[in-house]
Amino acid sequence: MLRQPLVFVDLETTGMLAAEERITEIGLVELDRGELVGSWSQLVNPERDIPPFIEALTGISNDMVQQAPSFGELAPALFERLAGKLLIAHNARFDCGFLRHEFERAGFDYQPRVLCTVKLSRKLFPEQRRHNLDSLIERHGLRCSARHRALGDAEVLWHFIRKIQAEFDAERIDAAVQAQLDAQSLPAAA
Repeated sequence: MLRQPLVFVDLETTGMLAAEERITEIGLVELDRGELVGSWSQLVNPERDIPPFIEALTGISNDMVQQAPSFGELAPALFERLAGKLLIAHNARFDCGFLRHEFERAGFDYQPRVLCTVKLSRKLFPEQRRHNLDSLIERHGLRCSARHRALGDAEVLWHFIRKIQAEFDAERIDAAVQAQLDAQSLPAAA
């Protein structure tokens, strides 16, 4: 799995519905052939107010995003940055749905190959009941520099992949990943 270009992605948004809400922050961790090549985080002006409960959860305020670029301004460079990489996200339906909608608004057709770490966790740890990000952090002793911030959560996904590589042989991981990529379906909520 790590022999290809990968990008671990997490987004913070104004709400849950990709067709109606907007992105407020993007976090990426990029790998190429198993080597970390960089990380990137950017606040995004959602061009609408951030609800108080979202601000309380993420710590991202309207003031913080007021001078940030809109997604449309970021879209060309971000589209290029993500091109050809396997997108890895936790509950990928959410993040991928938002990216597709935002790219569509900006005039881009974004159709990535996607790996969902919720589905991967369910496959590799079927005895576990919960597979949300907090459960993975606790169960596997993962570090998180900033929970509910895009880069902090994207880094957790990278740490999770490194953790399973230490626990399982490459053949088992590759089989679980390939089964998911062959199906190319996104999960229901974590």
